Amino acid sequence: MTKKLSRRLRELQQKVEDRAYDPLEGLSLLKETATAKFPEAAEAHIRLGIDPKYTDQQLRTTVALPKGTGQIVRVAVIARGEKVAEANNAGADIVGSEELIDEIQKGRMDFDIVIATPDVMPQVARLGKLLGPRGLMPSPKGGTVTTDVGQAIAEFKAGKLEFRADRTGIVHVMFGKASFSPEDLLINLKALQETIDRNRPSGAKGRYWRTIYVASTMGPSIQIDVNALRDTKLDAA
Repeated sequence: MTKKLSRRLRELQQKVEDRAYDPLEGLSLLKETATAKFPEAAEAHIRLGIDPKYTDQQLRTTVALPKGTGQIVRVAVIARGEKVAEANNAGADIVGSEELIDEIQKGRMDFDIVIATPDVMPQVARLGKLLGPRGLMPSPKGGTVTTDVGQAIAEFKAGKLEFRADRTGIVHVMFGKASFSPEDLLINLKALQETIDRNRPSGAKGRYWRTIYVASTMGPSIQIDVNALRDTKLDAA
């Protein structure tokens, strides 16, 4: 059964030409097509030339978005001893030890990031089936298993995101809000592009970047010129 598009989306799609846009032009169009009745996110969908079923072609890392995410990030920390006080002092929203693990097992999910210290990971491991499918399982590669709890909290609150390529080699990332200026969206998108290039899997062969599309949460997809994005130079400021 073919999904019927709303009249709003059909009209918005008519504004998008069948071509790859210059990054700033495309991001301006993203803002123009963000007409939903709620604050929409800006999303990037990036197809890479990788096959994640092979371990040397997997991509999982973090990006620090210079202009932030535009969201309030709720951080949960699982730790013991003095690290509990450190997490509370650093502004964590939820802090606990074994009792927090038990609450999560019983269904508690009122957080966006879970940070854990290495010493509690054997206990946290039993949350894998709950947190893993939601992309919330702490991992050293994602920067969410650490002894520097305070710094990790600060970074994730300020706009650090963890992301990975899905099983088809596509990265789906929210890189700001549609309410951001096109220039701020470009700064965040450029940071994402540079992070993906820096973390190119060792097994990736041939053309790494295939396509990149951006869209607001309820808006049409807009193709961005990959080479133009990679060639974009931004002022250090």
